[in-house]
Amino acid sequence: MEEQLKKIGKRQKPVLPESLQDSKVLALEIVKVAWDRNAYQTKIYDVRKLIDYTDLFVVLSGRSERQVASIADSIQAEMKAAGAVPIGVEGRQSGTWILLDYGSVVVHIFTRDAREYYDLDRLWADAPLVKVQEPQWVLDFARDESYDF
Repeated sequence: MEEQLKKIGKRQKPVLPESLQDSKVLALEIVKVAWDRNAYQTKIYDVRKLIDYTDLFVVLSGRSERQVASIADSIQAEMKAAGAVPIGVEGRQSGTWILLDYGSVVVHIFTRDAREYYDLDRLWADAPLVKVQEPQWVLDFARDESYDF
């Protein structure tokens, strides 16, 4: 029984190639793929000092459930092609919030309404942000859609 409890408490390790072992490098690669699928409102939170199960949260938005799924599919496909396999995927059924767990990086992809409802940005506001500059076309798109960020 004790041995079974130890197994439950252990977090599975993701399959990551050496080139993506650094959490910041992995997060930035994920963000690039997401931007190719028109993800916006990109935030990368460094949560190392706040929690012990991951280093970074990548939080992204998509315009619709279909786009959220497309962003998640693209991230998974591109990361798999690079040799990175997530240890967990959640939220595919609802489509409003999909989570991809790459161990040191956990990706949250939301519709606008779900992002506002769950408000992870407020929850993790104490975490330092990793600087990322969204491409101009992403900023233009967000402005055209009247999204504030």
